[in-house]
Amino acid sequence: MRPLAVIGNVNVDLILGPAEPWPKAGTEIIVDHDELRVGGSAGNAALAWGALGVDFDIAANTGTDEFGRWLRESFGSRAEKWPIRPEGTTLSVGITHPDGERTFFTTRGHLPRFSLDCVFAALDGARLSGGYALLCGSFLTDDLTRDYPALFDWADSHGITVALDTGWPLDGWTEANREATRGWLSRCGCALLNEVESTTLSGVSDPVEAAREIKRHMPKNAIVVVKRGPEGAIAIGADGALVSATAPAVKVVDTIGAGDVFNAAFLAALADAKPLADCLKAGTAVASRAISTLPRSYGGPISDATGEAAS
Repeated sequence: MRPLAVIGNVNVDLILGPAEPWPKAGTEIIVDHDELRVGGSAGNAALAWGALGVDFDIAANTGTDEFGRWLRESFGSRAEKWPIRPEGTTLSVGITHPDGERTFFTTRGHLPRFSLDCVFAALDGARLSGGYALLCGSFLTDDLTRDYPALFDWADSHGITVALDTGWPLDGWTEANREATRGWLSRCGCALLNEVESTTLSGVSDPVEAAREIKRHMPKNAIVVVKRGPEGAIAIGADGALVSATAPAVKVVDTIGAGDVFNAAFLAALADAKPLADCLKAGTAVASRAISTLPRSYGGPISDATGEAAS
């Protein structure tokens, strides 16, 4: 398997719910479950890789508080070189709803100060040579995002393919944000976007055509993946062919981080040289299991999700 790394936003998630109806100001409601867990797009992907038995590296930072210490402890030796910022650690409180959707309240915390120096402190480019780096949280990591050109140059110099999942811009998909994202994608070998992100970014309502429009701004051999939730996922491969996978029918418990879990399983299969169809199958299978289990489960080794174990 080719080396894997994730670069981006790791924070604390406090999940409460389900809440229905939304409470009035000044009132209190009781919910059925709570869970304190590692969060953020990069954190969610890393947790999935760990559960799937996949080796990986991770570049992140934390604040100086107890939440920061807890995050570092959660990643053990992988977090030994993470810089510690004087800010408080970013905290997201996620309120789930009966339909599986959620509402987030998030502090800015340490994430804006995640920088290129943080990446260089945590990752060895030579060790990752020929592998994949999942880049997450573009609109949250202000310092690093400003240095994306230098990050892409570093990746290119080591033969590392960058897979980008930007997340949703805090100020929406303005033209400036769309232009910036197209520029980033011009340096990436893989785009991992959900359906709303892809159609909004491209200005094309059909997800397949949206993927083709996004690929037009990327290197020739790039892969564009559109995550469609219960509809599964589609991808335009390096050869321009359309590939798709259906998602298994599950009873949704908690959709938080579903796309991040998909990213992890998809890239693990891709790094193991699986066909694109099997990579999509792995992503949808593992994400579906994650969102339908409490406590969250990712299943067995990644080979199970691609069908290798059954064969």
